[in-house]
Amino acid sequence: MLIRAARVVEADLLSELAVRSKAHWGYDEAFMAVCRDELAISASEVEKLRTTVAEHNGRVLGFATLEGNPPEGALGMLFVEPDAIGQGIGRRLFEHAVAAAADLGFARLTIDADPNAEPFYLAMGATRIGATPSGSIPGRLLPLLAITIVGRDAEDEIPVTDLSS
Repeated sequence: MLIRAARVVEADLLSELAVRSKAHWGYDEAFMAVCRDELAISASEVEKLRTTVAEHNGRVLGFATLEGNPPEGALGMLFVEPDAIGQGIGRRLFEHAVAAAADLGFARLTIDADPNAEPFYLAMGATRIGATPSGSIPGRLLPLLAITIVGRDAEDEIPVTDLSS
């Protein structure tokens, strides 16, 4: 499986993937219709949100966004195709986002989690720090989680060899 930067032309594909992934949890059509805008990622946001995808044999199986600026940001979205849930793709995307956050100097990421995804994030090392209002459903509260980012030490970095000489 390849983890790579998302392409601007994949915005619609990623938005539809997010809808399918959210619907996996059994939400009804009315609920999904209200959430659709919040699950969308526009072409202009793909790079700004540091969107990465998990791809296998040319098929995008999931994606994640790393949002904000150091020292504190957010894991804004993390969605996996329903038929690929449970295969480690979410874990790989999460680990990649945390490593990227460390490289960029983030100290902490927050996560506004779907209640069904909270156990996954807790298993990945996040802790619940409160609740946050849903961006789509008035009165609905979502688990608010956080993960502390451990910076990489200079000796952990891979040395770069100058091949120009």
